[in-house]
Amino acid sequence: MKEKLKKIRKNNLFCFTLGLIIAGTVSVTAATFFPSNNVTYDNTESGLNSTDVQGAIDELYNACKVPEAGGNGILEKVDIVTSGDGLYEDEYEDGRFIFKGGNPNNYVTFNNEQAGWRIISVESDKTIKIMRIANIGDMAWDTSGSNNWKRPATLNTYLNEDYLVNFLNNTAKSQIVDSNFSIGAVEWDNNNMNTQVSDENSNKWYGKIALPTASEYIRTNSNKSRCGTFSLIGDNYSSCLSTGWMDNNDYWWTLTPFSDYFFRTFLVLPRGDVGDYDLDGVRTTSIAVRPAIYLSSEVQIIGGDGKQSNPYRIE
Repeated sequence: MKEKLKKIRKNNLFCFTLGLIIAGTVSVTAATFFPSNNVTYDNTESGLNSTDVQGAIDELYNACKVPEAGGNGILEKVDIVTSGDGLYEDEYEDGRFIFKGGNPNNYVTFNNEQAGWRIISVESDKTIKIMRIANIGDMAWDTSGSNNWKRPATLNTYLNEDYLVNFLNNTAKSQIVDSNFSIGAVEWDNNNMNTQVSDENSNKWYGKIALPTASEYIRTNSNKSRCGTFSLIGDNYSSCLSTGWMDNNDYWWTLTPFSDYFFRTFLVLPRGDVGDYDLDGVRTTSIAVRPAIYLSSEVQIIGGDGKQSNPYRIE
């Protein structure tokens, strides 16, 4: 941002415009050459909030610039971190960034639901993967007893027909893009996240609405040493609750099937780990559904900072 502001301050047209706005109190020369902390001006006619030149430059820059689209908009606004809550480079998929931690600033308003969704990741193609925070209802994953999402599973049909048509407004529908969701089966109690992610990505379903994967639940936890694999989170689930934002103290479905049981799919348990607790699996288990979708890379990020009180606004 500082480099951009330096370029703008050197732009004669910009400085001339700024000079008109601050009308006679500070000249274009002063706006360009004098340190902003030594210059003040009367902002009553400018419509700006700042009373110093640097602040005025910042305000004008932010007001006039074209918003970055899609994932680029998020990446422009958010610093990449390596610890604590925030946006991380995904070490398992190149070009992907993922929000980790107990409560990172990843809230977004979608479908007119104020701060009702959270950003999982910025994908390599700059689409933005988001999930709904609140449950849309308790349902069986597939009433036939199959963990094959492509079948299509009962939940697949519901999300991409009834929910899509009747519960999303036209603006929201236009912001969603069909994408490849990872539906590959994985091994229970796996202690190798590289294998976990590879297995999930070995099978894809192309569509509009699905669910978060089991590995995404684990990967959004910032405590990798204790919560970074299936096996680890199973052993340390009580301490993992505070470092993973996806948990909501409920049973809810993921998209990921078991590799050794055709009738089971991984679910998140209220205590914080992932597994399965019903021998009938996907057929009769009725638990929370939290949809996941991909926002188009053309969606404009027009405001907000990702906090629950000030979520990202898109159009």
